[in-house]
Order: sequence, then C-alpha cells, then structure tokens
Amino acid sequence: MIVYQSTKQGFLADTDDRDIEEVVATAYVQKTGRYSSQGEFRSWRESLRHMAKVLRDEAIPGDTGVGIEFGIPQSQKRIDFILTGFANDGEARMIIVELKQWSSSRISELDGLIYARRGGAADIEGPHPCYQAWSYAAFLHGFNETVYDGQVALRPCAYLHNYVDDGIISDSRYSPYIELAPLFLKGEPELKRLREFVKKHVCRGDNGDLLYKVENGRIRPSKMLADSLVGMVRGNQEFVLLDEQKVAFEAAMTAARKASATRKHVVLIKGGPGTGKSVIAINLLASLTRVGLLTKYVSKNAAPRAVYRDKLTGHMKRGVIDSLFGSAGAFYDVENNLFDVLVVDEAHRLNRFSGLYGNLGENQIKEVIQSTKCAVFFVDDNQVVTLSDIGSAAEIRHWANAMGAEISELELESQFRCNGSAGYLPWLDDVLEIERIDGDKFDRTSFDFRMVDSPSVLHEMIEERNVANRARVVAGYCWDWSSKKNPRAYDIVLGEYRKRWNLGRDGSLWIVAPDSINEVGCIHTCQGLEVDYVGVIVGTDLLFRDGNLTTEVVNRSKMDRTVRGYKRLLKDGPADTTERIDRIIKNTYRTLMTRGLKGCFVHCVDKETQEYFKRRLAGEQ
Repeated sequence: MIVYQSTKQGFLADTDDRDIEEVVATAYVQKTGRYSSQGEFRSWRESLRHMAKVLRDEAIPGDTGVGIEFGIPQSQKRIDFILTGFANDGEARMIIVELKQWSSSRISELDGLIYARRGGAADIEGPHPCYQAWSYAAFLHGFNETVYDGQVALRPCAYLHNYVDDGIISDSRYSPYIELAPLFLKGEPELKRLREFVKKHVCRGDNGDLLYKVENGRIRPSKMLADSLVGMVRGNQEFVLLDEQKVAFEAAMTAARKASATRKHVVLIKGGPGTGKSVIAINLLASLTRVGLLTKYVSKNAAPRAVYRDKLTGHMKRGVIDSLFGSAGAFYDVENNLFDVLVVDEAHRLNRFSGLYGNLGENQIKEVIQSTKCAVFFVDDNQVVTLSDIGSAAEIRHWANAMGAEISELELESQFRCNGSAGYLPWLDDVLEIERIDGDKFDRTSFDFRMVDSPSVLHEMIEERNVANRARVVAGYCWDWSSKKNPRAYDIVLGEYRKRWNLGRDGSLWIVAPDSINEVGCIHTCQGLEVDYVGVIVGTDLLFRDGNLTTEVVNRSKMDRTVRGYKRLLKDGPADTTERIDRIIKNTYRTLMTRGLKGCFVHCVDKETQEYFKRRLAGEQ
C-alpha cells in the first residue's frame, strides 16, 4: 500500500496549491480507514516541504514518480518518501528516502542503533536513519518480486533536514550504513548534495509506473534469499535433524504445502528442553523459504530471534535477515492469510495482548493463526515463566478449533541437551516439586551437575569452561537492576561476589557476546537458547522449609515484570494465583537449569535450600 502516489509535477502542485499534509492525511484515511496521529501530521507538514525544495530543480524530470508512506508488507513499517525513474543507461531506479526531523542524538553501543527523540519527550534507542533506509531496501530486494525479477536498482538515503552535523549522527561507527545509504543534513550545501544524488539516479521519469508495479508486486522470497538461507543451514552440525525431529519437520512441511486460505492448518509440536524444537524451527524457515513460501520465524522472547539473526550474519544482508524474524506481538493488525507459514518458537510464551502497554490486539494465538495459512507452534507447558504467558497446548488447540483449522500434533521425547541424560529432567522436576517421580533414575555420571557453596567459586568454574564462549552464569530475578541508572553500581551482591545483570549493552545477544561471561544472565536472555555449561544462582524466591520446597514471590525484584500485577490477582483469586506463581518460579529455575549441554552448577543463596539440593544430588529423598 502506498498512501500517496503522484509525479514530481503533481507533488509540487499539491505542495503549492494545497497543504500537502492535508492531502496526505486525506489519502491516509481513504487507504487505511484510520486517522493519522498528530505526530504523523506534523511530520508530513515539515518534512514534505523540505522534499519539495529538493525537487525544485529543472534537471529532475517532471514525470519522476513520487510515493509517500509506502507500507512494507509483513510489518507496520512505512517508507517515508520514494522517487522512481530511469538512470542514463535505462536501468529502473527507486530512491528510498528516510525523513527525520531530529536535531540531536546520542551514540548507542549497539550496532546500527542510536538514541534520539522518536515522537516522545525522552531519547529512545532505535535504528540509525541510514540503517533504516538501507534495511527497507534490503527487504524489498529480498521479498518483492517486481524488484528482484524486474532488475530495479534501489538507492536508499536519509535526509535529516533540521540536523546540523555534530559528529554524532555521522560518527565512524555508523560509517558502514552511511556508505550503504548516504546521509544528508541541514543546510544549502547538503540540499544541493541531495539534489545531485537524485539527478544521478533519476535522469528520466517513469510517470509513476514503477510505484504501481512495486506496490502490486507479489511478496515472496527471492531465490537469492532462499539459497543463502539454505546454505547457512546445510552442513552446519547445529541444525542437523535427528530421529523424531526429522519426523516432526516432514509433518510440518506437508501441512504447509497443503494449507490454503480456505483450509488452514495448525501444527502443534510439543517437547521439553533440549528436544530440538528450535533446530526444527530454523530448518523449517530455511526449507519453506526455499520452496517459495512466505515464512517467518516468530517468538515472544527477543533473545532467540537475536541469536539466530546473528548466526546468519555473513551469509545474508542484515536487512533481509531482520525480515525473516518477528515478534509475536506484530500480528494484531496484519491482513488475514498474508503469510504462507508462521513458525512460532517458544509458543508457551505467547501473551493475550500486544504492545508496550499491553493495550493492542485481542489474543496473540488467534492473531497468528489468522495471519497465516499454516501456523507451526512449538510448545513446552513447563516453560511458562510469567503471569502473562498463555500459550499452552490446550489454548492453541482451542483457537485452532475456533478458526476451523486442521490440527496435527507431534511430541518430541529424545533429550539432546543435558548430555542426553534421560533421567536428569525427571529428577529435576521431582527435586523442584513440579512433577513427582518414582525412584531416582538420574545417572550422575552422564551429566555434570554440581552444588557449589560459593557464588564466586561457581563463577570461576564457569569461566574456566568458557573456552569456546559457551558457558554462562544465570540467576533468578531477585536483585534490582541498579546498574541501569548507575553503570558503576553492582546488581548482584553476595558478600565479596559482585556482578551486574546482563541487561546492558549486549541486550538480547548476551548469551553469545564475548565479554558477557563477566555478567549474570536472566530468564529473558537465555530461554530457548543453550550453552555447554551453565551456572545458576538460586535466589530467595525458592526456599526449602519444613520438608517442602516453597516459593516466595515477595523476594523477587520489584523490577521483575514476569510477576507484575500479582497482588491484584491474589485479591481476585488467591488460591489459583498462588498456584500459578509457585509454578512460574519453579519453571523459571527448571528452565535455567536445563540450558547446559554438558553441565549445570548451582549455588543457592539460602543455606537450607542449598543443603536440600545437596541431599537430593546425593540420592537422598
């Protein structure tokens, strides 16, 4: 969808004879059925007049195509401004312009990100404008059939018409993206530079024909994209499918091929930690893309998406990579059956509502099924770790039936994590009093599980095993994130042991960041992922008292969003809420203690709880 389409001549006439922002706002209502926000309206008023100045050059053809607010399929993102025409050699060209009204910014430590005012009073960390423009071009080149088959050359750039260069917006760390999408700032010399950029790429107009073709171009993965993705997976031991993993993969492939808008399919694949759910999910993403089906990997947690995107770096353009991965909260306003397949990893983490304030959409499970012809859900009901998690197998079945979808169910049983120890997970469930078992079948020689009396020693043991950057320390969220406001502060302080949470510069990539061995991770940056060795610090939200393992939600940090709202829920339904909180806390430690392929070392802050785990490790009841 393009909100406004015209030519240079028509655009300038609309700017001179009418208020261009009113013209675009009217078109926006007609195209979307919604009114634009005041922020969008102000942005159009300011930025489009600056673009009109750029185009007031006789050397820019009057029949150059002009598009405003081009909605990028599969997302809520829109390209601000597009120019189309032909280069001197007759090649079709499309110039993508990211417009910003910024006048200041702050450098971020994360790649391609920058702090700036993005429609609010405070600085928000987000993509650099040049990264944005380039990523939009990369998406179109990877998914729009008109672009990749029609040999359309895309030329992205960013125009910050209020920004005087302060060395921040143009800092050398952003150079790779500025080279891909040139940066133009405030002032007459910059205006002239942008004009020259336009004239270089559009020498002859197309009367807006290319805009129409791109807008109506079929959205499907290009062969280049498919080949790159398959090349990443093939030959990589990390993604080899074994036994029932292969069976589940083929069942999902078959359902995806059969599915249609009138015959929806839902595939429900259940499995515990280490059964290979994510391995199957990535293989499905690659193989379904290879056969030309529009597919996206979806997760509630950002960490798995970030890590798998990072693994693709070097094989594919980052802008294209980003378009293959999406948040579970991105489908509340997506058109029905837009996707061929949505592969939902860690589906137990799905929530009812979406948006930063939980005020968007109706139900994420419903919205996923609605948005695609085939939905593949990977579920482990025992990894529900927040009060807002609703993605149980039963709930998925409910919505699949309600929407008339055919359902296929499979279960993964073989344990490939925890050294393949079949007895470890049942033993752990029994120890955490999640599920009682008869007898103790945990072969302690098959998986290196140890209790460590000192958090400092535990950390040292994990550091010693971090030879291949595959060992990390994690903890229950029982300590405030003090270093968020004071970078010099320590978050987890246990005597001489002083460490910071992982929630800083590495963000969702904490588990693969080389220096993060010095920090402590939490459930949010390790669920769905694995290391060789994991060290787990158990806080005082889990206590052994009077012969039972109890949970104390009051000992969780007040900054922990996983149990946000529990006091209100306790008033409404004390028994049910107490049971849910108990399960969430125990599930959290179950999840943390099953991240290791080879070993798990545990330290309990509470001495009585530490002794309980020691007795159970010794085989005592």
